[in-house]
Amino acid sequence: MLQSETFEFPDIAEVNEDYMAKGWTDGLPIIPPTPEKVQQMLDFSGLSPDFVIGGIPERQKVFTAEKVAINAVMAGCLPDYFPVLVAALTAMSDEKFNLHGPTASTHGPGILVIVNGPVVEQLGLNNGQSVFGPGHRANATIGRAIRLVLHNLGGCRDFDRATLGHPGKFSFCIAEKETEWTPFHVEKGFEAEESTVTVIAAEGPNQIQNHSAIKAEGMLMTMADRMSAVGTFNMINDQQFTVVLCPEHYRTCQDQGWNKQRIREFLFEHAKRSTADLKKFGMLPGDITAEDEETFHTAVPSPDDIVLIVAGGEAGRFSACMPGWGKKQQTQAITRSIKSCTGGG
Repeated sequence: MLQSETFEFPDIAEVNEDYMAKGWTDGLPIIPPTPEKVQQMLDFSGLSPDFVIGGIPERQKVFTAEKVAINAVMAGCLPDYFPVLVAALTAMSDEKFNLHGPTASTHGPGILVIVNGPVVEQLGLNNGQSVFGPGHRANATIGRAIRLVLHNLGGCRDFDRATLGHPGKFSFCIAEKETEWTPFHVEKGFEAEESTVTVIAAEGPNQIQNHSAIKAEGMLMTMADRMSAVGTFNMINDQQFTVVLCPEHYRTCQDQGWNKQRIREFLFEHAKRSTADLKKFGMLPGDITAEDEETFHTAVPSPDDIVLIVAGGEAGRFSACMPGWGKKQQTQAITRSIKSCTGGG
């Protein structure tokens, strides 16, 4: 039985005005979370209303299935999206993700969600054209539901101190495109037929264009240069990086015999800046010494700290990279099976 307090309104417009006034929205109109719609969410997942999905212990905040379902309805999710949301919140609640940190930081990352497996096609999740853009209900509403949960249940109305933030803090959900390469979730030890979600505290997409390079090395050097920009947080912190390779760049690499691991190793080797560079720009203290020209800081601690997927439209040589938040010891990407979090889906 649902436990949340209920309210009556004459129409949807009044619901939205009331919720806006109470600070319960992300600034956009919501779908009224009627008891019937909330129960449909719970029924699809098989979770009881009081089941604890996760939370933020530092704030004494708990995400129960009923409260999460309310926010999922508000975001516009369909019931069959709910297991994806539950899995994402379960992953975000892992102590290695440290949800309190990135959601309270002035750095202002969003929570990037990457979906893999059969559920991508089943739900119509976009992994193609304008993958970070609008127009796909599953991507838009799952990502939005995560933000509403953080806003209403996670205390982010009070704790979020982002200096700038970015649009991914409204919604930041994508899916990996199936290619000849090993899917990301399989690389992490899951079966290909399993559906998973991966969550990452990430900045917004930094586009990387190279329409000229014939060889993969040239295109990847462009990517490494973008990843090692002096102002990138990763250059002074040991943190993970997310790289989204567009299909045209993927085909260049695939046709020339490159695989994901080789690309990660190449980017690790070349995405770096000398200590001298970092001192020159004031990113590190002290005077430049002769040794500083020969010592380097890499954009990631290791090749395996590059989360590499393929996604995006078939036309255009535009890939993207997303720096992480803090240090790897503070947060890291977490992948969870959707089925294991709900018992179905």
